Order: sequence, then C-alpha cells, then structure tokens
Amino acid sequence: MTTPEDQKDATPTPTPTQESASSVTAKKPAAKPRATVKPKAAPAKPAATKPKPTPKASARAKSASVMPTEVLEVAVIGSGFSGLGMGIRLKKAGITNFRIFEKAGDVGGTWRDNIYPGCACDVKSQLYSYSFEPSAEWSNAYANQGEILNYIRFCANKYGMYPFMRFNSKVVDAKFNAELGEWLLTIEGGELVRAKNVVAAPGPFADPADPHIKGSADFQGRIIHTARWDNSVELKGKRVALIGTGATGVQVGPAIAPDVAHLAVFQRTANWIMPRPNPDLTDADKQESRDKPLKMKLNRLSNYWLNEATAPFLILKYDAFKSVPSSISNSYRERKVKDPALLKKLTPNYKFGCKRVLVSSDWYPTMQRDNVTLEVSGIKQITPTGIETVDGNFYELDVIIFATGYEVRNTGAPFEVKGLGNASLNDKWKDGAEAFDGIATNNFPNLYFLVGPFTGPGHTSVIAYAEAQIDYVWQAIELRKQMNLKYITAKPSVEARFVKTMDQRSEHTVWKSGCASWYLSPNGRNNVLYPGFNAEYRMRILRFNPANYVLIGANNAPVKASLRDHLSTVKRALTA
Repeated sequence: MTTPEDQKDATPTPTPTQESASSVTAKKPAAKPRATVKPKAAPAKPAATKPKPTPKASARAKSASVMPTEVLEVAVIGSGFSGLGMGIRLKKAGITNFRIFEKAGDVGGTWRDNIYPGCACDVKSQLYSYSFEPSAEWSNAYANQGEILNYIRFCANKYGMYPFMRFNSKVVDAKFNAELGEWLLTIEGGELVRAKNVVAAPGPFADPADPHIKGSADFQGRIIHTARWDNSVELKGKRVALIGTGATGVQVGPAIAPDVAHLAVFQRTANWIMPRPNPDLTDADKQESRDKPLKMKLNRLSNYWLNEATAPFLILKYDAFKSVPSSISNSYRERKVKDPALLKKLTPNYKFGCKRVLVSSDWYPTMQRDNVTLEVSGIKQITPTGIETVDGNFYELDVIIFATGYEVRNTGAPFEVKGLGNASLNDKWKDGAEAFDGIATNNFPNLYFLVGPFTGPGHTSVIAYAEAQIDYVWQAIELRKQMNLKYITAKPSVEARFVKTMDQRSEHTVWKSGCASWYLSPNGRNNVLYPGFNAEYRMRILRFNPANYVLIGANNAPVKASLRDHLSTVKRALTA
C-alpha cells in the first residue's frame, strides 16, 4: 500500500514541459478590458528521485543496424499503466530477461504527456489504479493528472521497473523470423533488438488530432493543442478560444475561465453530461484507509460492481435502458442552466451514450459566466487576429486552444509490423483492427496487444481490462517456454469467430445508433470498445487455452498441447 512518505521518496521529477503543437509569436491585439481573477497556483508535486536517463537514439548510433547477440524473452512497448503492469507481472513470475521500450523520457503514458489545466480522470481513483497496489493518498474521489502520474512513478520505483526501462526508444518496425521464432525490432535511429515475445501497449491516446482549420498557419497569436500543452503560454487576461467540448474541453474550460479576459467556446456537438461530485479526501480519510486496507479494497470492489451494474444503461441502444440515465442527465442540465437559449445549445440531439458520456459539475456553471461565450456556429476560418464563423461572427483572439482529441487508431498498426510470410499488419487492419480476444491476431506469432481491438472500456476503468490481459499474456509466455515452442499464433477460424461475435454484439450497442464518434472506424464499425460486461470479458480470458492457437515446435512442426499442458494453464489461471 502506498504511504505518503514512500510516494514522496519514490516520485521522479516531472518531465520537462513539451512544446505546443503549433505556435507563432507576434504582437497581440489589445484585449477588451475585463475583470480578471488571479490564477490558481499549480499544485505542488512531491520531491523526487529521478530515474537515470537512457541514452537517446542518436547516442546509440554506433550500434545501429548491428545484429545483437542477446535475445530478450519479452519486449514490452509502452510504459503507461498497461506496459508497466506487464513488466511488474513478468518480474513477479521470475522473468527478468525483458525490457520496456518507451519513446519518451519517463513512464506514465497519457498521464505524462497530458498536462493541460484541469486534466483529471473520470473514473474514481480507487478503481483507476492497480488492484495489487491500492493507494490511500488520493486527494479526491477522482484523481488529477499529477497525482496519477506520481502514482505510476511510485509503482515503477516500488516494483523495480526502472532498470528494465529503455527510454527515448521508439519502436518503428517489427519483423518476425519464423526460423528463429523471434521478433526483430528496429528502434528509431536504427538500433536492432531481438525478442521471443512482443507485448504492444502503446495506448490509444498518444498522438493529437489536428482539426486542420483553414488559416491556422496565419494566426499571429499562439495555438496550443491540449495533448501538447505549453505552460509558457500566458492565459491570464487574454482573449482565448477553446475549440472542442469533449472530455478534454470540459476540463480545460472550467480550469482557465476564471483567469482569462474572455473565453469563446466553439462547440460542434452538445454532450450528455452527468454530475461529478468530487469531495476532498481529508487527512482523516487517508489515515483510515491506511489503517484499514481491507476497507479500501472493499471500496474498490463496490465501485467496480456499481460500474458493472450501469453497463446495460450505458452500452445498449434500447430505449428501455436509456430512459433512466437520459432523465438524470436532462434533469441535471435543466436545474443548472437557467437561460432557455443557452439550454437549447447545450442539449444533445442523439441517444445517451452514442458519444462518450461526460462527467462534470463545473461545465454548466462555466458556460454561464459573464466572460464566457458558447458559439455553436461552425468555424469558417482562422484569420491572423482571430476566428470567423460560418454565421459571420468574429472573435478577436490572443490564444487558440485545440481540445480536439487524439488520432485514435481504428485502422492500421501502431508501427510497421511484418509477420509470417512477410504479412503486413497494416494491410490486415486497413479496414479495422482485429484480434482474437482483443489480444492476439493470426499470422503474427508471439505478438500480444494490451487494450487492443474490441477491448476498450465503455463503462468502467481501462485497468480492469488491462490487468486481465496481462495475466493472459503471461500464461501464453509461460506455456511457450514450458512446451519449448518456436511460436504461438491464433487460429484464423477462432479469431474470425470472435470478431464475428463482436460485430454482432456491437449492433445492439448505442455506439451504432447513428452518431459519429471516435469509437467507430471510417466504415462505421466498432472495433474499439468491448460490447459487454468487464466481468464477462475477464471470465472469457481467465485461462490461456492452447486449443485456440496454432503451436509450432522447435522442429517447425505443429504441436498439440497435452493434458498436462492444459492443466498447467488452469493452474496458472487460478494462481495469477
């Protein structure tokens, strides 16, 4: 269990602020005089012990393209919750011949990269954490970005992950060698890495989505994307535009509105919003959790099963399940928004849950501030001094914020991947990513995805999916070693059957009820979210069943798992 002293000692210094996605400096046009509020001070972060830096790719140029003699048992790609959790599981099982390759200079994934004002999680803290490492140190029911990043760093330190990290090591290519039964990875800069198994955990929220608005390059002020926030950009007393009102926008807006001279919010689609009571957790609350760890675990379980109980209301498209949550959200909006014209602008015109349901107790009050304008007309263009709308309105601006989300990968591979017979994963996934159980895909042996196709959370914590997948992948790696196999690959018939099941079940979900969202691939197919209960998915993948896979032995011939092999997988499943 995390203690405040442990977390303080274990937390590395935060990574340097990243530059904005796009910025052009120039003399700012004069802002209209407005009353301003002193900006809130950023929360202090714990003192830190920074991990030893990993040499950048350029510093390793001498080893570029040289075939290494060392063969890793496992190469993990990504050091967010999923990749770090995989490393912890491997070490716990006694597997130490692995490395975690991270393109950035620290652990944390999306919680390292997203530092915009108001950044926080919309899943309760006790559930948005590892089940094996509950923390009593959360300041609120819903943790903010800084605390989540500190928690990830604490876990990396506590479980000894930093020695296994390869920072500043972006994997750009992977090729499978069937004769050797191993993968050859290429790191940006040319370095080669050999590994028997590869676990890909790059995360879905890595690359910012550029809205490609006409005239962006001509703007004389500053443009920032929330995924590449630049703390050097001064917002106090400035005229600011916020483009996008999704999950990021509803956090940024309330956080900056008190400090800016004027905030123009550009909304394309109104959202379904539920209140988010987020009480402070007192020192007494934290001490009680430290003294009663069982109570903390029971609290996590209660949050988990409460989320499971809400799944049908969030996932299914039928009116019988939508009336209750729709009524709650409508009632909340009508209570909070008094102006009829503004209320109309903030009322969604699609089914509850078709797009991501947002949780915020600050958005509606922010929209009613004197220094905030909600603009629902489309953007015609960005000019050197502001934004012109389709309806002819013009907003003079100093700063433009793109809260336009991420390039979620519905199609194609996260990097170039070539499997058996030089098969391309980009080609296989060109119309949508597919994988058996969301983890393994035929023709790409010993390659496993964490939070892969069809296994994103539609109603609960992503960690609930990732932890189950981590145990599953560990079982596969252990079975391969036990049976002395060259490789394991999903049977095409088994994968096709799973994909068909996911497609059929998705037809009953609200995500396919007619609105556009990042859940759907360009051809309108859901291959991102799991169309069911998390508990059901966990049962589905509780045991790695070798009967669902083609097993190739050391002599390149197919091998059948024996009764002993099957029993060993049962034992691992029960003790995972």
